Amino acid sequence: MLVSPVITATVGAGFNVLGSIPSPSSNQLEIGPLTLNYYGLCIGLGVLVAVYIAQRRWAARGGHPDDIASIATWAVPAGLIGARVYHVITDWRPIDSWLKVWEGGLGIPGGLVAGVSVGYWAARRRNLDLGNVIDAVVPAIPVAQAIGRLGNWFNQEIYGRPTDLPWAVEIDPEHRPVEFADSATFHPAFLYEATWNLALAAFLVWIDRTGKLRKGMILPVYVAGYGIGRFVVESVRIDPATLILGVRVNHWVSGAAVVLSALALLLLYKKAGPSYWADAPQADGAGRSAEDEPSDEATSDKTPSDKAPPGSETDESEPAEDESKVPLD
Repeated sequence: MLVSPVITATVGAGFNVLGSIPSPSSNQLEIGPLTLNYYGLCIGLGVLVAVYIAQRRWAARGGHPDDIASIATWAVPAGLIGARVYHVITDWRPIDSWLKVWEGGLGIPGGLVAGVSVGYWAARRRNLDLGNVIDAVVPAIPVAQAIGRLGNWFNQEIYGRPTDLPWAVEIDPEHRPVEFADSATFHPAFLYEATWNLALAAFLVWIDRTGKLRKGMILPVYVAGYGIGRFVVESVRIDPATLILGVRVNHWVSGAAVVLSALALLLLYKKAGPSYWADAPQADGAGRSAEDEPSDEATSDKTPSDKAPPGSETDESEPAEDESKVPLD
């Protein structure tokens, strides 16, 4: 068995059941001669799920799923490299451990900066509407993060102070800090962050569909939301971390992310065009109001070959026909 729950019950004046989340007995999956780390499997599964979600959202905007696959081919490796570099720099890891990703140690802030930057470049390379691509892809990112956080459970890492709450996670003695060697259960910080990320993903999908955000604004909304959640989770964690003026480095990074996101929101609100789901007209034709639509006579002889490819930027003199908006699943 991979895990063996420990449940204790006490019966007195009332009935009280205290449970805990057991930690896996192993962080590896052995298939014949092949050994796989659950940490890596969780990250891989997160990537696959995120790509699938992004493809569905991009298709709902009239784009081709292959666009997302092409972007992911570049953005995912860049994100993994950026995440590892961030972890190595901020945690002062020894040189001989720099490439041992399977042991844990991916800094999400570094992964976001590298992955988003390279993904932006890949989208421009395909001549896609960058604002619409960002709006389609971003809600999938926190879903990938949530799934990836399960890898920390297998590694018995990213937990908080000791607690006897029903959802406390059991940590084996060899994985406990020396000062808490006699404590068996701790706050599951990885689970708190995963739950926050899933809630954030749902919020991003909802606010995108309202049409209230302008193109690209969903990215700073996500970064700010993640920064707030990460700031709180960092306050729970007890694992060693680099300190700046006595404060954990990820507290500083999270705070900076929120401030910079607020500035980005103000800038995009003034300069970016309406999002795909907005009622206001857009320069590229998506979301165009009824009075801007060409008459039936003007479009009756238009062949499919005359239409601009979905998701691509079009010439202002020949706006593309409005794609019928497909509701999100």
